[in-house]
Amino acid sequence: MAKPAVLLLNLGSPDSTSVSDVRKYLKEFLLDERVIDAPAPIRNFVVRGLILPTRPKQSAAAYARVWTDEGSPLIVTSMQQRELLSEGRDFPVELAMRYGTPSIEAAITRLRKAGVTDLFILPLYPHYAMSSYETVLVRVTEEIAAQNWQVKTSILQPFYQDEDYISAMAEKARPYLEDDFDMLLFSYHGIPERHLRKSDPSHAHCLTVPDCCATCHPAHATCYRHQCFATTRALTAALGIPEEKTFVSFQSRLGRDPWLTPYTDKMLEEFPKKGIKRLRVLCPAFVADCLETLEEISMEGKEEFLKAGGEDFVQIPCLNDHPAFIKMLSGRVDKWLETVS
Repeated sequence: MAKPAVLLLNLGSPDSTSVSDVRKYLKEFLLDERVIDAPAPIRNFVVRGLILPTRPKQSAAAYARVWTDEGSPLIVTSMQQRELLSEGRDFPVELAMRYGTPSIEAAITRLRKAGVTDLFILPLYPHYAMSSYETVLVRVTEEIAAQNWQVKTSILQPFYQDEDYISAMAEKARPYLEDDFDMLLFSYHGIPERHLRKSDPSHAHCLTVPDCCATCHPAHATCYRHQCFATTRALTAALGIPEEKTFVSFQSRLGRDPWLTPYTDKMLEEFPKKGIKRLRVLCPAFVADCLETLEEISMEGKEEFLKAGGEDFVQIPCLNDHPAFIKMLSGRVDKWLETVS
């Protein structure tokens, strides 16, 4: 008889705001070959020699600005998502993070010891990227093999234009758009341009063909940029907003190599000069508010925008524990259960 289980996955967070915990987290995160994809000797030099001596202190201060009494916002919200998804179910619903705790190793161990035979893996990333969706699936696969666990797995595919995801996002955002505004900014997490080229199976389309994201190609199945634009188009239509009142940018870049442009922080400085004084910001790449939305956008970004002459700035919260999002996930689980025998 089949014994099903569900595993929710997200990026992760330090265990606390102490510099030592942040350093430990950043070390694991940045040494991932799918995050900093340079050869191992170079990656080790950059991370251990250039980043870890100074970055943990800066990042710890940033985490301290958003930390709650319960802990990391991302972890707290992810646990709420897990609890809501597990309501009324008589099988395990586990949560694990790619980096830090709760760990993938511990989650796989618990599920294996519970005798689970069928596992539904839900990466909570709407869009495909080697530094998010891909790396978390690789890590889960590695851990299953390391524990010699004979389990049947199914995987939730990127849901960047899933009707239920778009509907949930629109439902979440709509109340924040009732007052008049000049621009709705879609700010997605950035990735290096080389990641797009590496994820392109043809190695001849992404950032090579003119207007590559709008030109139909198999590369779109693993093209983060194309998928971000697809989400933006679908959400703009669902919200009934004129396209000229929307803009797409990319945040959270690291290092000197070219990342996807335009950069969010640069646009926040430029918008007021163009008469855009009332700004709404939506971050569809994140399903739970975290450092990148709460500190980088709602705090740092707001300060930059107002300093540049902006007057009204609102970061629209992520889906978090919104009922429509939980319903979407629950529906995907129910559909998977129909295949389990």
